[in-house]
Amino acid sequence: MRILFIGDIFGSPGRRAVRELLPGLVADHKPDLMIANAENAAAGFGITPALVNELLATGVEVLTSGNHIWDRKEIIPYLAEHAGGPLLRPANFPDGAPGEGLYLGCTRSSVPYAILNLQGRVFMQSIECPFRSADALVKRIPDEVRIRILDMHAETTSEKVAMGWYVDGRVTAVLGTHTHIPTADERVLPGGTAYITDVGMTGPYDSVIGVEKQMVIEKFLNQLPARFEVARNDVRLCGVLIEADPASGRALSIQRISVAASQS
Repeated sequence: MRILFIGDIFGSPGRRAVRELLPGLVADHKPDLMIANAENAAAGFGITPALVNELLATGVEVLTSGNHIWDRKEIIPYLAEHAGGPLLRPANFPDGAPGEGLYLGCTRSSVPYAILNLQGRVFMQSIECPFRSADALVKRIPDEVRIRILDMHAETTSEKVAMGWYVDGRVTAVLGTHTHIPTADERVLPGGTAYITDVGMTGPYDSVIGVEKQMVIEKFLNQLPARFEVARNDVRLCGVLIEADPASGRALSIQRISVAASQS
């Protein structure tokens, strides 16, 4: 079984990259399941119901998120109305937060799967423990669902690496998101869990993590409030392709993907 995970889709350039490049990736790799982190899809900050539908229309089956999931107020009632649907928010937000952090689905070839979404706490919001939340999520997954993909949305490499080791053998993959810079540490851990610290951003790399670079440089220089704008150039789709055994849930391989979009 092949699983394609697309890294943080950033603004309209990231969405354009998905529309433009995903058909070729599907033709080349023939994934059975496609997942994307979409918390930055709306001008770099948050996502709207219309953009959820736009991204699902490309063939992506599940959308994960992170700390920016709450940035657009219209997504809050959407999450409440579509709890358990294909848009996830991190599971370790406190009880009462709208939405869900676990999605159970089935591929077109009838392979059941689970998508888990967690957020780190180091240098981020002080929410529930992601490690204990991982334990609780795994317990909720039926035993027959062996394909289990975890989006670990976190700031520090140490917290992501620790999560990989913590759930090794209990999930198929731990895929780091949030920092927007692809790392070169993809591997399959001894228990059969594919791991990478950050899958990278799908968006403009002639930027500072997606934002017009001069705006960010000025903020570092003067420390004044600034309104950030999405950059436009050097747009790429970044992600990973995982091959896994659907019977055992063990990952067999993990491969980084980086494809350049046409210049707008």
